[in-house]
Amino acid sequence: MTGETSLSPARLRHARFAIAGVFCAHGAVTGSFATRIPWIQDHAQLSAGTLGLALAFPALGAALTMPLAGRINHRFGARAALRMLLSLWTLSLILPSLAPNLVTLCFALFVYGSAAGMADVAMNALGVETENRLKRSIMSSLHGMWSVGALIGSAVGTLAAHSGADARLHHLIAALALTVAGLVAVRGVLDLRTDADGGEAPPHFALPPKSALFIGAIGFCAVFAEGASLDWSAVYLRDVLHTNAGLAAASTTAFALTMAIARLAGDRVVDRFGAVRTVRVGGALATAGGLLVVTVHHPAAALAGFGLIGLGIAVVVPLAFAAAARSGPAPAQAIAGVATITYTSGLIAPSAIGAVADVTSLVVSFGLVTLLSFALIAGATVLRQRPAAGSAVPAQAPTGGTGGVAGGVAAADQDEPAPIRP
Repeated sequence: MTGETSLSPARLRHARFAIAGVFCAHGAVTGSFATRIPWIQDHAQLSAGTLGLALAFPALGAALTMPLAGRINHRFGARAALRMLLSLWTLSLILPSLAPNLVTLCFALFVYGSAAGMADVAMNALGVETENRLKRSIMSSLHGMWSVGALIGSAVGTLAAHSGADARLHHLIAALALTVAGLVAVRGVLDLRTDADGGEAPPHFALPPKSALFIGAIGFCAVFAEGASLDWSAVYLRDVLHTNAGLAAASTTAFALTMAIARLAGDRVVDRFGAVRTVRVGGALATAGGLLVVTVHHPAAALAGFGLIGLGIAVVVPLAFAAAARSGPAPAQAIAGVATITYTSGLIAPSAIGAVADVTSLVVSFGLVTLLSFALIAGATVLRQRPAAGSAVPAQAPTGGTGGVAGGVAAADQDEPAPIRP
């Protein structure tokens, strides 16, 4: 990659803050949408099962169109591609609340998810490149800023739901405001381009090597719990605990808040305690949160439970991508494979929760989330540091997913990653 030739420390710091702003804007769209899912469900007159079917379409759209982002990045350069794809994502927020029935909602959510996935690839590519040039880990904090954005979006959505505001007007205003904010942030990111005579365009799909499958399984569990909690927590409080719309939407806010706190602190925690212990403790917290949700039928317990789930799973996906980069001789292919698995989880989670709820109940659905959270405790060992041939993670960004690659030096005689220092 080539581009800006003068990368002073001040310019790199500015680029870091700019890409953090992009992550924040991206997350705010998700938070804005999630809090109004009950309104959208009522507007389109959907059952829990049909809502679950519709909520599979964002991940389906993302999984099918993510490869296009790599080629757009290759063709136009990182900054121009990010500007275009982020704007497409923020403006797509307008579509779901306009849908009057299941068919139109599925189409709207497919477009919404396609825009989300392509913007996700572009911003993570720049996040990884910025991290490599800074020579220290920033991906956890960048994902923390995504969660801050989701928190802001969900907080505004909670207020809108509590006041009884029409989601169509709410999402129109939010989309326009976030488009402007995103365009301002993109102005400061690194302007990286592929060499004019360099390399072929990225491949459309990369099969995960065997070494990445177990790592991907850990990411699968975390993303399943994240997608289920983000998309269904408000519906759970409304339909199972019979709360009002404002309190139901607050569950999404609680989830986003704890994820934001954990991700912002994630780099320091992992440096101190290592990936395995961090994920084990996180899995225990998420399991405890799931048990609160399904066994204590009280709004306060549910809010605390969703908060603990968010706290417990927050750093799992970034650590999974970092472990994939160290797992074999083809780091980029491993990262792409793990990204595919985690997006598959995002595809399955919403519809699975809805399908199980239709047959049994939402309580049983979140029992499944609790079991997958418990699996993080047992499976955390796959994130243990392995000896690596090189001393640095390659600069190529993943072809999808919601995480990035934390840089670092592999130590052959250590079980955990060596700390990354400024």
